[in-house]
Amino acid sequence: MDLIDNLGLGFSVALHPWNLLYCFTGVLLGTVVGVLPGLGPLATVAMLLPLTFGLDPVASLIMLAGIYYGSQYGGSTTAILVNLPGESAAAVTTIDGYQMALRGRAGPALAAAALGSFFAGTVATVLIAVVARPLTALALSFGSAEYFSLMVVGLISSIALASGSVIKAIAMICLGLLLGLTGTDIYTGAARFTFGYTQLLDGLNFVAIAVGIYGIGEILRNLEGGEATRQVIAKVTNPWPSRDDLRRIVAPIIRGTAVGSLLGVLPGGGALLSSFVAYNVEKSSSRNSAEFGKGAIEGVAAPEAANNAGAQTSFIPMLALGIPSNVLMALMIGAMIMQGIVPGPNVVISNPDLFWGLIASMWIGNAMLVILNLPLIGLWVSLLRIPYTILFPAIIAFCCIGVYSINNSAFAVYLVTIAGLVGYILIKLECEPAPFILGFILGPMLEEHLRRAMLISGGDLSIFVTRPISAGLLAVAVIALIVVSRPSVAKRRKKIFVEDEG
Repeated sequence: MDLIDNLGLGFSVALHPWNLLYCFTGVLLGTVVGVLPGLGPLATVAMLLPLTFGLDPVASLIMLAGIYYGSQYGGSTTAILVNLPGESAAAVTTIDGYQMALRGRAGPALAAAALGSFFAGTVATVLIAVVARPLTALALSFGSAEYFSLMVVGLISSIALASGSVIKAIAMICLGLLLGLTGTDIYTGAARFTFGYTQLLDGLNFVAIAVGIYGIGEILRNLEGGEATRQVIAKVTNPWPSRDDLRRIVAPIIRGTAVGSLLGVLPGGGALLSSFVAYNVEKSSSRNSAEFGKGAIEGVAAPEAANNAGAQTSFIPMLALGIPSNVLMALMIGAMIMQGIVPGPNVVISNPDLFWGLIASMWIGNAMLVILNLPLIGLWVSLLRIPYTILFPAIIAFCCIGVYSINNSAFAVYLVTIAGLVGYILIKLECEPAPFILGFILGPMLEEHLRRAMLISGGDLSIFVTRPISAGLLAVAVIALIVVSRPSVAKRRKKIFVEDEG
């Protein structure tokens, strides 16, 4: 009964006209971002963070969430029609989706992607509603030692997000942790690493860092690589699958949803890993495995269901525990902090309208996306004709104006410029910025819980291993580090990201 009452509260919030507008804006932007190769939801969410500062917290998170799971829908359009994934998680969809398009079956491929995405998004949202509250109740029993250990697990698991070496990923985490210490000490009030700049007393501006690393840095990388050739195939006709197609996609969609729901919750999981795993599972278990790579509709339905389920279930640890399962969830936590909301299990108690309103908005957003994607395919394809040389100056100007508008500070514009150059250098050095951002976000919280645990124990470090939950979490972190460091696992992880970039 409590669940029904809570969902009733959530829908009353999500169906507010302004929240409906921001939900629609988010999924619309997400679709556009997914269709346009080279931008991606991560850079877009980072660039739009400044605009959400003046919004109601519920509206801002609803819009940012819509961009994330909306991009999973839009990314499949170009993957199928142009053999060019608009979003990284759609990379595996190109394998069979484009082959179907070449055979004149682009319509059924797009329909399979949309239906699989809608089903997976709906199931994942139900899972969030059912699981998030019990996890929140469990997390309320955590002390500082448990929270410290949980954050260590998140940081270690984030190495799975990096395609480079484990050493580089750990170095990026440490760099993020160090930069996160900039500002005023929470206990003594002393200035740290400010170098005399009063603008740094409140710490490095998270929005400027995120926009620079992911917005400006990504633009520089795209300009260096040159604009991809965009050749749109024949006009899409008959967008609905046949009875045989529907029969073949039911089981793959269910299996893909299960894979994505599981991997989305795990630290380091999410849409990208889910889509590759679902494709491999389907290829090995399908009766039509010989057709994979040649235009199997199962090869479109399964990964599309998985990446949407993975995208949405990644909200569970963020909402219930205040711990990001991937870097985009770290940006969502950053948005909450900007709005004065302390991430963690207390959100469901102190901000129930935000907690349940965000969950309910995902149902509404998924319904909007089905309406947006199939009937308007022609519009999305026409966006591919916009030259990148026109897009990037507008994006850079938008970034700078947005960052400046937060505090009307020119210092933030200088900071975003420096962060953009750093982001580009990290890309050139093959150092993934994802662990860096996670370390930067979690650094202050990690320090706070570490020092609080030390005060409680009188400086005795054994508090982290004598408390059962804390010791178990640290053991998981050690095991995860050992597993990720194994050559076979590192090689397989790198292969996934290389295929994505290709």
